[in-house]
Amino acid sequence: MPNHERFLQLFLRIIGTTSLTAAFFVFVPDVWMGAVHERLGLGDLPDAPIVGYLARSTSAFYAMLGGLLWVMSFDLRRHRVVLRYLGFALILFGLALFVIDWQAGLPLWWRFWEGPIVCVFGSVILRLSSRLADDAAKQTG
Repeated sequence: MPNHERFLQLFLRIIGTTSLTAAFFVFVPDVWMGAVHERLGLGDLPDAPIVGYLARSTSAFYAMLGGLLWVMSFDLRRHRVVLRYLGFALILFGLALFVIDWQAGLPLWWRFWEGPIVCVFGSVILRLSSRLADDAAKQTG
């Protein structure tokens, strides 16, 4: 396995594992979520049904994505089209997060961390999965 494939595999597993930890927040008590919200400097967590729903469903979605990254990491060449799509989609998602975070008035550290790091993750996945496609073309041609 070439180095770029090993790196992509490891990268997907690290990001996947990190994303899987979000599953914990699907089940934590509201009091714990409120404490984390305050520790992040975001003040009191609003006590409205939509807040809990969005926090828990977003956590579940990130955990699901983490599992998908792990699944794809076992057969990179087979999943290269999905990986390329995911890389591009993450870049767009990161840009959207940057705008959303800015409009929501989140702290500067959040605005300059969340969206840009998602764009970096997407760029790495897109670049390395494109190299998989280049490798496949070289092997057939």
